[in-house]
Amino acid sequence: MEDSYKHQGLRKQLVDVIREKGISDDHVLNAIGKVPRHFFFDSSFLNYAYEDKAFPIGAGQTISQPYTVAFQTELLKIERGQRVLEVGTGSGYQACILAEMGVKVFSIERQKSLYDKAVVFLPSLGYRIKLFYGDGYKGLPPYAPFDKIIVTAGAPFIPDPLISQLKTGGILVIPVGTGDVQIMTTVTKISENETQKQEHGRFRFVPLLGDKARGDG
Repeated sequence: MEDSYKHQGLRKQLVDVIREKGISDDHVLNAIGKVPRHFFFDSSFLNYAYEDKAFPIGAGQTISQPYTVAFQTELLKIERGQRVLEVGTGSGYQACILAEMGVKVFSIERQKSLYDKAVVFLPSLGYRIKLFYGDGYKGLPPYAPFDKIIVTAGAPFIPDPLISQLKTGGILVIPVGTGDVQIMTTVTKISENETQKQEHGRFRFVPLLGDKARGDG
């Protein structure tokens, strides 16, 4: 795998596009500028790697649009050293962006083929990310609590187990909706019994897979 000057230049252009669309967190933009997105593409599709578009990765899933990755990541308000749970590993691109920002990443994937690929591929890039195969609706109770949680697929509701696995003061970023379009939502955990929810516009995600049982921990 080669990260040529051309690739680096295309990444810089992509960062400029994302900045123009409203992303202002320099830590997020720097991470987008460092992670070689073309490594996550089949060689036949390398020309698409630095377009600001989602792209299929198999198993009915996509690698998210870079702007969407940046938007969700900015909402997390990442601080170096935090513990972050990602629900929906997919290609692993979002997990690498988080790792590049200096956090400890735990990522869970329901599609076995994508999990098997990520377990081999992400370490080959030099990223130390804890990967798990399982139901994202349930989170990872043995590793909780987390400072931040990000869900990278559309969920019909906000799973209770994910709220319970957040630290007080923690933030969950999740696209919520049952149709083709979801509402990007943040849930901030004020206390054990109180949360604050905000909506941040409409996005398109593939659906989150799982048993969809509310509160099933």
